[in-house]
Amino acid sequence: MNKTVSFAAVLLVVLSIAILVPGGICRSLPNSSPELVSDGLHDDEESGFSRFNPIRFKGILMDSGEDTHTSNSSSCEQMYGFLPCSKTVPGYLFLILVYEYLLFHAESYVASGGEKIFKILGPGVFGASAFQIIGSLPEALILLASGLSSSNESAEEYVITGVGLLAGSSILLLTLIWGTCVILASQNFSTHLHSNLSDQSKKYNPIERFLVSLWPGCGIVTDLGTSRTSRIMLLSVIPLMMIQIPTIFNLSYAGQRVFVQITLAVSIVFLLFYFFYQFFHPWIQKRRLLYIKHEHLVVDILKHLQDQTMGNLLSDDGSPNVSIIRRLFEERDFDGDNVISSAELREFLQEIKTRNLQSDKENNIAEIMGEIDGDNDGKITMDEFVNVMTKWLDDTKDAMNKRYHSVKSLKDMYEILKPWIQKKREEREMMRNLIPVILEHLQNSVYGSLLAEDGTPDVPAIKRLFKDIDLDKDDTISYFELKELINNIKFGIIPHNVDVAAQKILEELDISGDQLINEAEFVSGLSKWLNTTYNQSPNSQESEGDTYHKMWEQADKLVEEKFIDNSPLAWTKAIALIVLGIVMLGVLAEPLIHSVREFSTAANLQSFYVAFILVPLATNARVAFSAINEARRKKLYTTSLTLSEIYGTVFMNNVLGLVVLLSLIYFRGLSWNFSAEILMVLAVSAFIGFLASFNTVFPVWTSLLAYLLYPMSLVLVYILGDFNWLS
Repeated sequence: MNKTVSFAAVLLVVLSIAILVPGGICRSLPNSSPELVSDGLHDDEESGFSRFNPIRFKGILMDSGEDTHTSNSSSCEQMYGFLPCSKTVPGYLFLILVYEYLLFHAESYVASGGEKIFKILGPGVFGASAFQIIGSLPEALILLASGLSSSNESAEEYVITGVGLLAGSSILLLTLIWGTCVILASQNFSTHLHSNLSDQSKKYNPIERFLVSLWPGCGIVTDLGTSRTSRIMLLSVIPLMMIQIPTIFNLSYAGQRVFVQITLAVSIVFLLFYFFYQFFHPWIQKRRLLYIKHEHLVVDILKHLQDQTMGNLLSDDGSPNVSIIRRLFEERDFDGDNVISSAELREFLQEIKTRNLQSDKENNIAEIMGEIDGDNDGKITMDEFVNVMTKWLDDTKDAMNKRYHSVKSLKDMYEILKPWIQKKREEREMMRNLIPVILEHLQNSVYGSLLAEDGTPDVPAIKRLFKDIDLDKDDTISYFELKELINNIKFGIIPHNVDVAAQKILEELDISGDQLINEAEFVSGLSKWLNTTYNQSPNSQESEGDTYHKMWEQADKLVEEKFIDNSPLAWTKAIALIVLGIVMLGVLAEPLIHSVREFSTAANLQSFYVAFILVPLATNARVAFSAINEARRKKLYTTSLTLSEIYGTVFMNNVLGLVVLLSLIYFRGLSWNFSAEILMVLAVSAFIGFLASFNTVFPVWTSLLAYLLYPMSLVLVYILGDFNWLS
């Protein structure tokens, strides 16, 4: 916020000086005669006042001996009478870069303010409507400025510049940014993903199996929510298709206006439907926010102890560190009598900056004493202290997958249980990769197929396999027999320690806990593995490993969330950021469009291509940086959420941008001459939308395909425009 305030202060000072200085309050009219239109400064210049002007923009001030009448023809135009201008190609390019830098900050201010309000209010009316509009506000304002800042004669030429920004934003997101996210988030596919693509697997559809078969090495996997979001984005191509009808059937101007009205109405309906859908079914909003409202006193105590032990309250394997807990007891036993009294407990709790103790200290002290003091003698012994702390740590593990804790409490839990979570995470990853390898080895070995013709586990075959692995023929499989099985598998395929792998498999299959696997346990466990790997359905029951997997994914997600601040100061900051950003966007939109037009003319380029390539870099820079940073985490949740954000942004760009464009065309009486440009957006949105709607697996080569769509879209516009195929 300090950087924001500093930047805003500097900007306001510069604008104030430029406005107050007499030489900077006019906007020159190069095509007008100075005798007919006074600039309000001619007499002052003759009196020599302007030569003391400390700010001299090119074209607005001249030497006293220079003829103003002859100079006006070669002077450049200052927007608002104070913004600098240029008459050269490098100068125009520099101005475009400066305006883009300012627009980048403006868009960041609007987005930051909107996110702050969204976090305060949570899912609801704001998140379903205003927050969505805020995200696409820069493109809409610039497009609006391009149509309103020019005369009727030149409005169409300026609007094409705004259309370039609109098309460039959507295509940039779906090609270069989308492809970069796929590359950065790519990981090696699990073996079970591609080991049986030739079979009629129920888990992966034909499109997914085909994509992976072309490049089975690495890629990304998204969740079903991302596919649902892409289907919503796909709906945005419907109005884009409708507006192509006047050009396809070569309708008259009157017919064009009718279709412009119809498409405008449909686009508005789509926009409102999108808002209402998110309000009544706020799953999209909930993917971005997590509000949990429950405080846990034990978490505060454990967090304090965790800080006191420098993060060693849990050992590396996730179990309670008993020696550290005993040392904590000795430190709390101030008088050295091997017990903690009520007074010593009170002094200990005074050190904790807990949220609950502040309101009812005595009741909480009595509650903690009663829970730790097992024999109710008013004193806490070493064993009681160790037992309760161990129990609390175990309970906290169970609470990690609950949803009634506040974000801050869960962040504290995450810090306390980080070693345990990391261990579970590593175990989960190991078993996820190890089980398919073992099953593939067993399927392809002399043991034969373990699946029946209908795809279900073949129980007789599994029993025969059990007898083959049981080397000593005692009707049980021991740790050493499992180790022998793993050693028979090609070593390069098993990257894990064989001893650790054998122990984990034993723990997975040994239901009774006797360190031996009998035939029933083996059949049950292997059948479960086969169902999970080859025939998993969306409604299948989650395993304990799946629960752990979701637990640490949720913990990683929560620890990145910020603590919600809904104070009046937070509201003021959020609103100030939005207002400042909108003002900057409104002020700078027209100068940017003007500079793009002048640069295009001077460089002999079409303004559409300049706006298509250069301007979206500023309006989408924040989204691009955020998406790339999230994709680099290589996590299912962050990758899915990143792509969902891209799809949602494209939907708003397409629909809201089309609403603004059609409104300008209708109310200003312009002709529809933008079919080629809109067709380009339609084609890219439809292609990526269809690909993502029915597919959750994206090999890394799909990013190369996305990259190719960017130049191909420009070629498409050039061909259609050059041969007048859509005119």
